[in-house]
Amino acid sequence: MNILAEITNAIISGDHDKVDKLTRQGIAEGIPPKPILDDGLLAGMSVVGERFKKHEIFLPDVLLAAKAMYAGMDQLRPLLITEGIPSIGKIVMGSVRGDLHDIGKNLVAIMLRGAGFEVIDLGHDVAPEKMVETAKEQQVPLIGMSALLTTTMPVMGKVVELLKEEKLDSDIKTVVGGAPVTEAFAREIGADAYGRARTGPTTRVRHPFTSHGVGGDRPALSGCRRRHHRDKHIRCFPAEACAIRTGRRRGSNQPRGSACG
Repeated sequence: MNILAEITNAIISGDHDKVDKLTRQGIAEGIPPKPILDDGLLAGMSVVGERFKKHEIFLPDVLLAAKAMYAGMDQLRPLLITEGIPSIGKIVMGSVRGDLHDIGKNLVAIMLRGAGFEVIDLGHDVAPEKMVETAKEQQVPLIGMSALLTTTMPVMGKVVELLKEEKLDSDIKTVVGGAPVTEAFAREIGADAYGRARTGPTTRVRHPFTSHGVGGDRPALSGCRRRHHRDKHIRCFPAEACAIRTGRRRGSNQPRGSACG
C-alpha cells in the first residue's frame, strides 16, 4: 500500500497521530503537497462523507476523521501557500442572529473543509450585516446560513434583502439549511439554494453543491447539463446559480467559490 492510500485509510479510521506521521513522511520523501492533499486527505474525507450520508458511520466518527484531516493540513498548509495552490473556493458560513445552535453548521463546515474548501466560519448568532460585510471584504461568492429555530429563520431573508439592496445578489449567492427550513421557505425569501440533509452540500469533493431537486429526480435548473448534478440534497433555484461553481468573477482575477456545481 502506498503512502497516500495509507493516509486515506488513516483519515477514515480517525487516526490523527498516524495521519500526522504519514503526512510528514510523504513530505520528507518529496511527494508534492497537492497529491498528498487530493489523493490522501481529501480522498479519505470523501469516503467519510459518503458513509455518513448513508448512515454507515455517525457524528463522532466524522469528528475524529476531521481531527485527523486537520493534523495533516497543519503540515501541508505552509507548503500549499508557498507553492500558490489555491483552495477550491471560499464560503462564508454562520448560524443566523438569535440562533445559538451550530452543530449542523459545524458539521457542514467540517465536510466542506474536507472537500478542499476554505470556510470562513462566523459561528452562531451572526447578524445579517456581518455575513454580507464579510463576504464583501473577503470576496466570497457564497453565504451559507443555518437556523434551528423557526423564530430565527426570517433573518435569512434579511441577508438576501441586504445583498439585493447593495446590488450584490448577482455576485454573492446564498444557500440556507437547518431542521425547520424548507424548500418552500427558501424560495419565499429568494435564497439561491436549499440544503436538506446534513451532508447535502458536501457529497462531491469537487462539486459539493448540486442542482437536482430534493426528494425528486427532476433538475431544478432548466437547461443545466452538468454531469455531476446527481445529488438530491441540494436544490438551486435561479438558473444563474449554476454559475457559482469554481471559476472567476466576471471582470476580476479573484477566484470564485462553488455553490451549486
